[in-house]
Parts: sequence; structure tokens; C-alpha cells
Amino acid sequence: MNAVAQQLRDIQARVGEAAARAGRPATDVRLIAVSKTFPIDAVRAAYDAGHRDFGENRVQEVLQKITTGADMEIRWHLIGHLQSNKAKKAAEHCAYVHAVDSIDVLTRVDHAAAAAGTAPQLLVQVDLALEPTKYGAGLDQLPGIFDQAARCTAARVVGLMLLPPLAENPEDARPWFRQLRGERDRLVAMGVPAHQLAHLSMGMSHDFEVAIEEGATMVRVGTAIFGKR
Repeated sequence: MNAVAQQLRDIQARVGEAAARAGRPATDVRLIAVSKTFPIDAVRAAYDAGHRDFGENRVQEVLQKITTGADMEIRWHLIGHLQSNKAKKAAEHCAYVHAVDSIDVLTRVDHAAAAAGTAPQLLVQVDLALEPTKYGAGLDQLPGIFDQAARCTAARVVGLMLLPPLAENPEDARPWFRQLRGERDRLVAMGVPAHQLAHLSMGMSHDFEVAIEEGATMVRVGTAIFGKR
């Protein structure tokens, strides 16, 4: 587990360097340690090294780790696809939900949060590449989702999330990151409140530095911290 702490420090340093290249402070970028499939001991190693933001793909795994790591004060991020029937549990237990992709899911999370007395922060997953194997809202759906976001009473939409097409060369992801930033700017120009678009969640282990250079405020890094799955 010492390796986890060292790898975490290495990634934190690289985050800071990428932010500096973009003329931004490292504090502008939130590093989410994606602990999916790794045991609670790996989470604890990163936690003991000072880390507090962790990501999981599935609601069930979040709940298991909340139970086994109840002594740790962790901000849990649900970064995987959220099925409508899991919206209640996500709203109750996750600080952030990164994959809201429809008005229906947004409404379900908000209603569940209101009932539970929680206030999860939500990001809208955007489908730019139109890949059939991935989820996400189309660009034509975004105005309606943000219109509904203005009616939320408990949950708060705070930005956009992207999963670009997988590519070995990180530079191949740059145009997608740049496009998401452009869509954020377009929505602000259309009148969407800036606080609903404060965050861009984009970039993973192989391309997070490019994402930061293109404006990411959240990066989701798993393998580079915890090792291969």
C-alpha cells in the first residue's frame, strides 16, 4: 500500500505541473481517485496520505465501501452510468454524481435528495462522439436538461462531464476536451447560470494532463494511482 501513496503523490505533482502550463493554480483541479474494483485497504492508503475524493462506477460498490470505511470522511463521486432505479441511493450517499444524462435521471436524483435531506452536486454527461457503446446527453438535449436544473430543489447541477473516444495518444483526446469547453461557453452565452457550469469533469489516467491544459476542473484517475485492474 506504500506504492499507492507514492503514486498518488506523483499524480498530484503532475496535476500541478499541467495546471501551471495552463496558467492555473493546482487548486483549480480536483483529483478524483477512482477506486473501482480495488479493496478498501487501497482506499485507506490514499486516505491516510491525505486524499479525500474517491470515485466509483457502481452505486453498489459505493455503498459497500461506505460501510467498510465508515471511519473515513470521504467525498464519494459516482462516475459511472446511473440507472434510474439507482437514483435514490446515489442521491442519498454520493457527494457528486458525474453521469446525469437525461431530464428523467436529473428529476429522480433531485426528488430523492429532497426526500433524504441531501444536496448532491451533479454533472451532465455529454455525448460528443455519438459512440453507441457510451452514454451521455446529446447537444440538442442540453438546453432542456439545464432548464430542468433551474427547477431542482435539493440537487445542484454544477458542470459537464465527458468520456472521449479511447485513444493511445493523449493528444487525440485534446479536440474533444476543447469541444466540451466550447459547449460550456456556448451554454453560458445562452443564459445558463455560470454556477451550473463551474466544473468540467474530463481526463483519466492516460490523458488527464491534456484535459487540465484544456480546462478540466476535475480529473478521474484510477490506474495511475492504484495500479492495473
